[in-house]
Amino acid sequence: MKAHARLTACFDGSRTVLRELRSMAPLTLFPRRRSGATAVVHLVNSATSPLGGDDLLLTVRVGPGASLRLSGVAATLALPGLHGEESLSTVDVVVEPGGSLEYLPEPTVITARARHRAVFRASLAPDAYLHTREVLVLGRAGERPGSLTTSLSVTRGSVPVLRQTLSVGDAGLDGSLAVLAGRRVLATDLVVGGPEEPAASGEWWSRSPLAAGGSLVTSLAPDAVTAMKGLAEAGAEAF
Repeated sequence: MKAHARLTACFDGSRTVLRELRSMAPLTLFPRRRSGATAVVHLVNSATSPLGGDDLLLTVRVGPGASLRLSGVAATLALPGLHGEESLSTVDVVVEPGGSLEYLPEPTVITARARHRAVFRASLAPDAYLHTREVLVLGRAGERPGSLTTSLSVTRGSVPVLRQTLSVGDAGLDGSLAVLAGRRVLATDLVVGGPEEPAASGEWWSRSPLAAGGSLVTSLAPDAVTAMKGLAEAGAEAF
């Protein structure tokens, strides 16, 4: 299955309006009641996906001065295809001058035998704001996970902010201290354009300032709830 959903938010002088809201199953976009001047949209998987062989693309454009919050409502299950095919999920983001985007999907669960690749790329104006989060769960309870490669690429102006690729699903590597230390959940939280935050760490979480501006928080945990607590602790530590 191939699907391409598009979302464009623009500022009309007093509030953010949605100029384009184009869903394509299984990527379904639901506008919600706005929060102040910020437009709020929920992203829903309207069919079982991604399955092996799926190629899903979500394009998000935030115009000058616009403010958009795009959030998920349920976990995503990456499932195997009939013949071991890889699935691909791409999120392509552009935030123009003075624009703001919060992209906060729910966790992605990599089920047994699945082969999934997730790509997030964002191009930001020098004064744009981005907050995005990714929570990866290796398998359902009691299940060995499939394989996942996740790539994150963010530029601000013409300057690279972050380029990172992670592959998980190999039991030997995932158990090593250099990768996941045997933890089942990896959560990351990226903020670009917010207050400068110093490096910090706690029990199974760390916060790293980025040279081109912004910070990246990483949290490892045996479950998603504990991983999110690690992200929250890192945020509290900043104040």
